[in-house]
Amino acid sequence: MRYLIGTRGSKLALVQTDYVIDKLKRAYPDDDFKAVIIKTTGDLEQKKALDKIGSKGIFVKEIEDELLSGKIHMAVHSMKDMPDEPAAGLTFAKAWKREDPRDVLVLKNAASLDELPHGAVIGTGSKRRKYQLLKLRPDLKVVGIRGNIDTRLRKLYDGEIIYEEVADNTVNNNEIANEKQNQYNEYRLDGIVLAAAGIKRIGREYEITQYFSEDDMIPAPTQGTLALELRADNAKLMAKLNALSDEKTNLCAGIEREFLKQIGGNCHLPVAAYCDIVSEKDSRLRLLAMFGSEDGKQLARTEQIWDMTSDRNDIVERAVHDIRYKLESN
Repeated sequence: MRYLIGTRGSKLALVQTDYVIDKLKRAYPDDDFKAVIIKTTGDLEQKKALDKIGSKGIFVKEIEDELLSGKIHMAVHSMKDMPDEPAAGLTFAKAWKREDPRDVLVLKNAASLDELPHGAVIGTGSKRRKYQLLKLRPDLKVVGIRGNIDTRLRKLYDGEIIYEEVADNTVNNNEIANEKQNQYNEYRLDGIVLAAAGIKRIGREYEITQYFSEDDMIPAPTQGTLALELRADNAKLMAKLNALSDEKTNLCAGIEREFLKQIGGNCHLPVAAYCDIVSEKDSRLRLLAMFGSEDGKQLARTEQIWDMTSDRNDIVERAVHDIRYKLESN
């Protein structure tokens, strides 16, 4: 059987897809697997911030359309880029083993977050990272940055100017406001925040300055986990993919995605969730989660310990309830 596998064309996406293909070839040597590059809205629009051009679906819609039409058999995504539900008619295979879920800091000159000078400029395209970073260092200037990992690192090392639009709240007349030229502040980066999984997968792990613990910066739901998407009626391919899954990763990914769904998170809002096994002997899991307002003025986090022999929705419901209670109490 010949399988066509859809993927974005970025370096990281291709590395991830090559990893999947290599693993499938070793498991199923009689089958043939080939990558098919598909451009998405998120790849074509690189200038605007993610929350200005749509939801998480901007990185997957075109690929899902190809799946539904039968032009490809499956797709490889970063699961953290996926909406909380796949398109109708599609589904996910069980998750394979997770890469490092943590966030990392890459600095141009300083040796750690603590050694950054007052007011240093850090780039990230994530509100989740921005507001958690400002909890650790409120004096920092955090600016938006787009592009793949190589592009972001180049912007840091080359001292490329980052432009941030200045909001003008002094003009009330719409006609005057429309004629007014946009004004921008200019910054040069002292560092950037990235996902450990991505920078490791493309072989640039040696450039990491500092790892954030999951407690200091709760990762995005399913960060470091691949999403293997296929048509819901393709039982034969589903069985092949599920045979290579990782039980712990699949369990934790399901809990993190359920939290995302229940809390109503999207790319406009800061949302984080990280699940891990506390004790295999005692069958206990821990869920760290965070959620807040778009401007970051309201943020709440929670930590829940769960008995794996119970319904997994219990831990999600407790986490969502605790966060909503804290937000309403502020």
